[in-house]
This record gives sequence, structure tokens and C-alpha cells, in this order.
Amino acid sequence: MSRVVPMPRTDAPCTALWHGLRPQMSAAAEALSRAVYQETRLSFRVAEGARMRIAQINGCLGCNRFRLEDDLPRYLAQMDEAGRADFGADRGPFPPEEFYQAVADWRVSPLFSDRERLAIEYAERIAESPRDLPYDDAFWTRMHGQFTEAEIVDLTYSITGWIATGRFVHVLGFDGSCPIEPAAQHAAE
Repeated sequence: MSRVVPMPRTDAPCTALWHGLRPQMSAAAEALSRAVYQETRLSFRVAEGARMRIAQINGCLGCNRFRLEDDLPRYLAQMDEAGRADFGADRGPFPPEEFYQAVADWRVSPLFSDRERLAIEYAERIAESPRDLPYDDAFWTRMHGQFTEAEIVDLTYSITGWIATGRFVHVLGFDGSCPIEPAAQHAAE
């Protein structure tokens, strides 16, 4: 159930809210989202492990069903006036469905590399205990052992962008009508 009434438009309610009530803010949010997907140099698996953990923590239904390979081209094309879906540099293979299903058990699942596991842990810690994170020297030693300075900044922008967007959509009750609603094949899952 929606917690705000969008401006009258023919778009889906979330799209009307996103663009209609605060268009300047939505443009900035879309720019960050586009950068997260198009400018990142992180592998698809590293980024998607972190994104999926944030989706689980946020409770965003659309974000939990979003699958990069099926949904990202359409999502990026929606945001780009020219309809482009640019993924940036080669970022490795798209994660398979088993990967998404295992994210909740990231600590014990054999499907994740050390780097992927650390990205998921970082996402979880930013979402659940950000106040303590800057003071955990052992954690930061592990992060610097797996990621460059630029990758840490990249991952942090991505994670905090997903937290903000997913919480915006979920808290206002637009999970089922969000413009990032994934392809129909995942909606039935």
C-alpha cells in the first residue's frame, strides 16, 4: 500500500512519485543509480553480492527480484533518453540464479570468492552497523587486502546508493510498482 499519493500521471505510481513530486531530487537519484551501474569497475559478481544483501536487508521486493542479466538493460534504457544500456567495461559473467539464492548464507556458501564474501560483509555492515565500521582496524586491513582505494570508494557509493533507493521504494510502499520492477519471469518467483 502506498504511503503517499503520487501526482496524477499515466505512469506507474512509483514512477509518478519519483518524477512528479520532486523531479530535481529524482534526477539526482537517477544520476547516482546510473553511475553505480555504468561507471563501476567492480565485477558483476562482487557488485551483485553486495546489492542483493542490501535488497534483503531493506526488504525491497523489486530489488530482491531484480536480476542483472535480465533486468539491467531495460532499467538503464528506461533512464536514458536514447534508450542505451551501457554496462561499462568488461565486468565478468553475470551471476547465475544460484548465486542470488545463496547471498543470505554468504558466510558459509561455497559459491563466493573471498572478495565477493567481503563485499557482501561490507554491505551488511554499512546497512546494519555503520557507526562502528570506521573503527574496526582488522576489517579495514582485510578490505585493503582485497580492494584498491578506488574500488572501496566505488563499492561504498554503490552500497549507499542501493540502501537509499531500496529504502525509499520500500518505506513508501511502492515495491510492486517501482520503475525497476524486474522482468516478468522473476515476478512469479
